[in-house]
Amino acid sequence: MTLRKYLILLAVTVFGACGDVCLGRGMRDFGAVTSSNWHQLLTALLDPWVIMGICLLILFFCSYLTALSWADLTYVLPATAISYVLMALLAKIFLHENVTLEHWLGIGLITVGVGFVATGPSLTVPARHAREKSESAATHVARPKRTRSEV
Repeated sequence: MTLRKYLILLAVTVFGACGDVCLGRGMRDFGAVTSSNWHQLLTALLDPWVIMGICLLILFFCSYLTALSWADLTYVLPATAISYVLMALLAKIFLHENVTLEHWLGIGLITVGVGFVATGPSLTVPARHAREKSESAATHVARPKRTRSEV
């Protein structure tokens, strides 16, 4: 994998985690959404933290789409699992959330588990493409040389 692809995966990880933390911060300012105030939910879009979160998540989706253009979903999603760790760290530092030992162990298990999945190939050759390639190879089978008597 190239440096550019690693940077795109890093962008997916950082933009996703930071965007979610910003949304969490903004929604803390807004308060709980209930059946009595759900109609005011659009006013949350005016909160600077929510705006920042949305912008970061747009960057996340752009980098995510870029990664999916050259790799399988089953590779991209696990390859960015470190975002769970980053998100917990950011939530602890900036949102002052209580991240217990059980949370850290769960995050660690998830990250290690999806890390096993990410060790496979980044791109699966589609069955149709593999069939076309084998058919193409079959039509280009070497012909035996003709002898002078056949000419």
